[in-house]
Amino acid sequence: MARRTSDRRTSPRMRGETLPTKHAWTLYDIETGLDICENDIPTSSSIQEHIMASTRPLGQPLNIPKWVAENSHMLKPPINNYCVYNEDVTVMIVGGPNERTDYHINETAEWFYQHKGSMLLKVVDTSLPAGQQFKDIHIHEGDMFLLPPNTPHNPVRFKDTVGIVLEQKRPEGSLDRLRWYCQNCREQVHESSFHCTDLGTQIKDAVNGFKEDREKRTCKNCGTICDTAPQPKA
Repeated sequence: MARRTSDRRTSPRMRGETLPTKHAWTLYDIETGLDICENDIPTSSSIQEHIMASTRPLGQPLNIPKWVAENSHMLKPPINNYCVYNEDVTVMIVGGPNERTDYHINETAEWFYQHKGSMLLKVVDTSLPAGQQFKDIHIHEGDMFLLPPNTPHNPVRFKDTVGIVLEQKRPEGSLDRLRWYCQNCREQVHESSFHCTDLGTQIKDAVNGFKEDREKRTCKNCGTICDTAPQPKA
C-alpha cells in the first residue's frame, strides 16, 4: 500500500485535492503502520517517452534455407560468416568449409545451433588437468550448444553445412582475443586482441594478419611454423 509522505492519515484525493502527476511515496505495512521504503513514481508522460525512444521498426522473419540459397556467395573463407543482425545481439549465419586454426576467446557467452550438417568445436577446457584440456565437442544437425564466457574455442566447419551463432554486444572495455597454439607442442604461439564492434570484419582481419606474418606463426618453444588452415588427417 502507498501514501504520501506529507500526510500520514488521509490521501490528497480524500481531502478533495488534485493528485499531482509525480510524487514521493512511502510504502508501509498496513498491520504495523511501519514505513518500508520510499521511491519515486514516474509520470505517465515520462513512461510514454521512454517507450517511444526504445522502439524501432520491426523487420520481417528471415527464412534461413531461402537466405542461404540466395546468398551463399557471402559465406567465404577464412571465417565463412555473415552477420544478419548486429544491434543488441549479433546473429550470424555460418557456412563451411572454413580455414581457421585460431582459438577465439570471448568475454561473453556464445550460442551455437546447427541448421544443416555437423560441426566440430575444438575447445580448451581449463577445468581439466594439464594435458587433457584440449577437447572436441561435436554439434550435430538440430543440436544447440551454449559456450561459457572466456572459453578458447576453434570452430571447424565442413562443406555444405550451415550453422547459426548468437553473440552478445560486447561490454564497453571488453577485449576479444584470437590465440594460436602450436600444433606440435601445444604452447601458445601468438595472441591478438581487440575491442569487437564488427564481427563480420575484425576476426577476419586478425586471421589474415597472422597468416601473412611468418614471425607471428613461429613457435618460440619448438620452432614449428603454425598452420593457418586445418590439415587433413593422415
